[in-house]
Amino acid sequence: MTTEIYHNPRCSKSRQTLKLLQERGVEPTVIKYLETPPDRDQLARILDLLGLEPRELMRRKEKEYRELGLDDPALTRDQLIQAMVEHPRLIERPIVIRDGRAALGRPPEKVLELL
Repeated sequence: MTTEIYHNPRCSKSRQTLKLLQERGVEPTVIKYLETPPDRDQLARILDLLGLEPRELMRRKEKEYRELGLDDPALTRDQLIQAMVEHPRLIERPIVIRDGRAALGRPPEKVLELL
C-alpha cells in the first residue's frame, strides 16, 4: 500500500500530518512539492481525488494569488491549475494520497480517514 504526502517541512500542519502517519506505522513517500511541484496532469488528478476545484486548493492569502489576479471568476480550471504548477506556493498542504484516495491535512487528523 503506497502512501504519498505532498509536504512542506516549514509548515506546522504538514509536519503534524507526517508525524500522525508515522505514529500509525505509515512511512509515506515524501514529496517536497515546492522543490518538485506536481505537473499539470498530476495536479488535475489530485484535485479529482480530493473532489475539489482549483480555488478550493489554493492558498488565497499568498501574494501570488493577488498579484496574478487569481480571484478573477473568468479564469478557467486549466488556467488556475497552470498557476499552481508555475507557483507551487499556492497549493494548500499537506495532501496525502493512498490507494486512489486523497485527503487534505486541514486539520491533520483528516488524513486518518485514508488509513
